[in-house]
Amino acid sequence: VQLVESGGGLVQPGGSLRLSCAASGFPFSSFGMRWYRQAPGKERELVAHISSDGGRTNYADSVKGRFAISRDNAKRTVSLQMSSLKPEDTAVYYCKAAPLPSWGQGTQVTVSS
Repeated sequence: VQLVESGGGLVQPGGSLRLSCAASGFPFSSFGMRWYRQAPGKERELVAHISSDGGRTNYADSVKGRFAISRDNAKRTVSLQMSSLKPEDTAVYYCKAAPLPSWGQGTQVTVSS
């Protein structure tokens, strides 16, 4: 299993970023996919989930209405569109196949003026 996240960076409050995750080594279209994040000194938290066919999504209350998860099964990618970013969104963001234990290296998102 390999998960490679990209797209992080430094953005001002109110700005937007789009994260991407390229997946390989497992039957991507059979599994739900998730984005998690971990801020310094805090536990890793689930941010968003998308079902295997992309027809169902769920979000943490803290990001609902600002973030959107999507997937492209043909390209084996899952994305997280983040808008109206806040300083409290600063964290390392990780993607994960829902039932599998493997994690990628993560991508850093920093929201600061």
